[in-house]
Amino acid sequence: MEMQHIPVLLNEVIQYLNCRQGGIYIDGTLGRGGHTEAILKKIGAQGQLLGIDRDQTAIDYVRKKLGHDHRLVLRHSNFTEIPEVLTELGIEVVDGMLFDLGVSSPQLDQPARGFSYQHEAPLDMRMDREQLRTAADIVNKYSRQDLAGIIKDYGEEKWASRIAKFIVDFRRRKPIETTTALVEIIKAAIPAAARRKGGHPARRTFQALRIATNNELVQLRSLIEQAVTNLKDGGRLCIISFHSLEDRIVKNGFRELARSCLCPDELPVCICDHQAQLKIITKKPVLASEDEIVNNTRARSAKLRVAEKVLI
Repeated sequence: MEMQHIPVLLNEVIQYLNCRQGGIYIDGTLGRGGHTEAILKKIGAQGQLLGIDRDQTAIDYVRKKLGHDHRLVLRHSNFTEIPEVLTELGIEVVDGMLFDLGVSSPQLDQPARGFSYQHEAPLDMRMDREQLRTAADIVNKYSRQDLAGIIKDYGEEKWASRIAKFIVDFRRRKPIETTTALVEIIKAAIPAAARRKGGHPARRTFQALRIATNNELVQLRSLIEQAVTNLKDGGRLCIISFHSLEDRIVKNGFRELARSCLCPDELPVCICDHQAQLKIITKKPVLASEDEIVNNTRARSAKLRVAEKVLI
């Protein structure tokens, strides 16, 4: 079955990535290849594009769709492993990188993957299905305290402690194995008045479990530091995030690498000789237009931040 995917902020990504003829670029979150295809159109016959995804389904799909293009190299890998992949290919630095974070539209649209709270499915949520840990493992094996911490920190859920208690109480009777079973537990945990506002009551908890299952935020922090090392001077780093936790990490990561001085504030002059590694191109995140949101509602929460490696 053909899996439709509309890449978010496509025109903005192509503009800010500043693709040049013959350049080498990375799409570190391949998805369904929408951004990939657009980048290929910009880099000319001598350009090269490395497409990476931790989801083998995405690799297989894009290989079928674009695999005839000799400029495209596909790897089933995590974006934190980009340095190793580049070493394998004999590439030291690239002209630009794109990372479209979070769960992809096709993953959400495939109920069997367990990402959606709107469909009956095994409680899976793995982006890489070769990974051993699933969301069910977290729900059924983690302590009440750890569950509450995950739901609060990664889901920013007000009722995290109560949801964790209800989960632990339920699993004493039998394991929680499906998305719908977990949804009913969450609904029971959140008071009726609170359930009537703020969207689906399971949304924040499912987000939290997905992030924990795939270790997303820890990997994002390391990604930004690694990316700078593998960028050419003047190369662009574009990151699209979909919730405040991701965007905060990207914003703060860019700011830290854009600092030109690490001296304490009380010193009258700089003595550290520290040099900034990045220049922030987008002072505020780039958001989707109203027209794009009409055509693709998932673009509503997308935020694009862009930085450029400083010439040293």
